[in-house]
Amino acid sequence: MLMDQPNWLKQRAELSPDRLAVIQGNRQLTFMELHQEAAKMAAQLKSCSIGKGDTAAMLLTNRIEMVIALHACIFLGTRIVLLNTKLSKAERMYQLEHSEAKLLITEQPFAKEHKENASFRTVDIDELQSIQAGPLLTAAEIRLDDPATIMYTSGTTGRPKGVMQTFANHYFSAVSSALNLGLSENDRWLIALPLFHISGLSALFKSVIYGMTVVLHQKFAAEDVLHSINQHRVTIISVVQTMLSRLAACVESCPESLRCLLLGGGPAPFALLEECKSKQMPVVQSYGMTETCSQIATLAPEYSILKLGSAGKPLFASSIRIEKNGAQCRAGEHGDIIVKGPTVMKGYLKNEAANEASFKEGWFKTGDIGYLDDDGFLYVLDRRSDLIISGGENIYPAEVEAVLLAHPSVLEAGVRGADDETWGKVPHAYLVVNEPVDEQELLRFCKERLASYKVPKAFHFIDRLPRNASNKLMRHKL
Repeated sequence: MLMDQPNWLKQRAELSPDRLAVIQGNRQLTFMELHQEAAKMAAQLKSCSIGKGDTAAMLLTNRIEMVIALHACIFLGTRIVLLNTKLSKAERMYQLEHSEAKLLITEQPFAKEHKENASFRTVDIDELQSIQAGPLLTAAEIRLDDPATIMYTSGTTGRPKGVMQTFANHYFSAVSSALNLGLSENDRWLIALPLFHISGLSALFKSVIYGMTVVLHQKFAAEDVLHSINQHRVTIISVVQTMLSRLAACVESCPESLRCLLLGGGPAPFALLEECKSKQMPVVQSYGMTETCSQIATLAPEYSILKLGSAGKPLFASSIRIEKNGAQCRAGEHGDIIVKGPTVMKGYLKNEAANEASFKEGWFKTGDIGYLDDDGFLYVLDRRSDLIISGGENIYPAEVEAVLLAHPSVLEAGVRGADDETWGKVPHAYLVVNEPVDEQELLRFCKERLASYKVPKAFHFIDRLPRNASNKLMRHKL
């Protein structure tokens, strides 16, 4: 059993009270100020009948109040469900009900949508802060084995799965990342990815563990981010392919302070990596997922040129193997990527079937395809065979197909990713229909039931879908 630890923010406030914790626009908080705000909000949340062992969901955009709310929930010993703000109401409701959330902490316009609900209470974070309550003086200890956060990721069946990330997962993710990338007292990490994504959230935990300043942006805009990097002397930024491409298009050379652009969210085109190399942009490729609490493999800085295109080697205390039909692959041989280590999730919430299918003798089956070269460097070929990664967002074809099949005119549906200069990939739908149907009608139908990034960008009407002998859809032949 892992040892308990003092509350991370409380201890960081004692160790580095005057060091800046978070900057957003013209607003900034030291670690002591963040601790005080979190203690106050913890008391306000407690007045909403939330406490130790309960589950609270957050439906918030990137803002300092979300940072405070996260730490306030940890003060109380409350599990946190991070909801994607791009989801439809129906998608959010499934996650809220499945996680048995007792409280939804949100903002407008979402607060209006969820105001009347019998299974959980909804509180607007701006109204929450007006509740009169003295600060909570005692923070719950960190029990490393306990789930800290839950993020939902769609499975290949289209049914979202709740990934349980423990405090130990977050702790070892931060420690192993520092052992790989190094750590300086001058480091500042810019977050322009959503905090409901593991790439954004993990930097917040790194902040309190390292004593590092986070520069928070509500959304990504290349010019704003570049200005912020220069203004605040940012040293590290987490990016996905779309963000990296836009940053590269805006600069002739890398900002002086920046020592790492940590690239995740799927492999980047080699041409983009070459462009960044020519502009001396220090891109560090990584491999990870929600289930591994961010990166589990990262290319060490000294190999960023020599092994361009590789996701690197497993982080300290983690292991990666390539298997085919249960046997370990030779160097250079393509196979299934399986991983093991202290950052791998506790499991999927209330989903024993998925847990049994995903774990084998302590190894987690990622479903991704790749290989290790002769030097042990990982190359990821396909991030799950059918997964579409669009601007860093994961889209599972089965989920989109299930919505399309609910339309009365659609007999069969297949979805695959099509190349897109802006987003990397976008979903295209291939349909067999029983009567003519207007594309705008299909578009409206999907928009009511899916997050905007999941809505197909094109509809193709065909006579039949390609299937194998077992009648399984072959999406790669669409």
